[in-house]
Amino acid sequence: MSPAPFEQGKATAFAPASAANVAIGFDILGFSVDVLGDSVTVERTDKPGVVITGSTGVVTDIPRDPEKNTAGRALLAMQQALNPGFGFSASIHKGIPLGSGLGGSAASAVAAVVAANALLDKPLSKIELLKFAMQGEAVSSGSLHVDNISPSLFGGLVLTVGIDNPRVKQIPVPNGIRAILVHPHLFLSTKQARGILKRDVSMSDFIWQTANLAGFISGCYSNDLDVIRASFEDVVIEKQRSQLIPGFDAVREGAMANGALGCTISGAGPSMFAWSLDADAPRVRDAMVAAFKKAGMQTDAWIVPISSTGAHVVT
Repeated sequence: MSPAPFEQGKATAFAPASAANVAIGFDILGFSVDVLGDSVTVERTDKPGVVITGSTGVVTDIPRDPEKNTAGRALLAMQQALNPGFGFSASIHKGIPLGSGLGGSAASAVAAVVAANALLDKPLSKIELLKFAMQGEAVSSGSLHVDNISPSLFGGLVLTVGIDNPRVKQIPVPNGIRAILVHPHLFLSTKQARGILKRDVSMSDFIWQTANLAGFISGCYSNDLDVIRASFEDVVIEKQRSQLIPGFDAVREGAMANGALGCTISGAGPSMFAWSLDADAPRVRDAMVAAFKKAGMQTDAWIVPISSTGAHVVT
C-alpha cells in the first residue's frame, strides 16, 4: 500500500487474474496469475460519490452505473464506510475476459480499491481493502466470496477463512511447480455456474473433500508432491460444472497423462488449469490445448509460476 496520498490526486493500480477454488477449496482457496490482469485509474473528484468513465482493453461494454459495476460498487463501499469528503472517478482497462473463470470481476474491484487507497489521507490495510472489494465481486456473482479477491489482492496461493472478519493465509508452493492455464473462447457467467450447484452434499463426499483439502495444504507446507497429487481432486463441484465445458474430460485426461499433479476448472470456468513440475508443463499445456481443439474450441494458454506480489499501484 502507498504510505501517503498521491499529490496529483490520481493513481493507477494493477490487479492480477486468479484461479479460484483450486479443486478442493470451493470459495476459500485461489492463486494469482500475473500474466493477465486489470488496471484501474482512480482520480479524486470534488463531489462525493463514484463515477465510472469507461473501459478499454478486451472488454469495453461495461455498466456505467457504479452500483452495477464491480469496481464502482467496491469504491461506493469505501465511500460509504469512510466518508472521505471527496469522490472517485474511475476508468478501467480490462486485461481479463469476462465470463472466463479467471477472476475478471474480482480484479477490477481489487485494482479499484488499491488505486483509491493511494489517494486516502490515511491508507488502509489489505484486509480492510478486501472487505470493500468483496462488495464489488458480489455484483458479478450474486454472493460474497473471496476465492478470487484474496489471491488477486495478496498474491500467490491464498486461503481465506471467514467473510465478516476474513483471515487470509498465503500458502507456500513447492519449488519447481508451475500452473498451466488454458482459456477456451467461451463465455460462462459466474451466476450461471453457481446456479446449477446442488445445495446439499453427501456425508461421504464431505469427508472425502475435507480430507483432500487438508492433504493438499499439508503437501504444500511439507513439499510432498505425492500428497499434493493424491489430494488434488474435487468430488463436489467439478462433476456438476464439467458439463458446461466442452471437452472437459479429454482435457483433464490429457493433462494427467502428461505428468500433471492435478487438473480441474478455474473458478466457475470455462478456463481450466493444471499444476505440474516445470519440465512437464509444456507437454501438459499442449495436451490440454489439443483436447480443447478436438472439441472445437480455440484457446489461449499460459505457463506461469504460482507466485506474485498481488495487486499494486503502478503510477
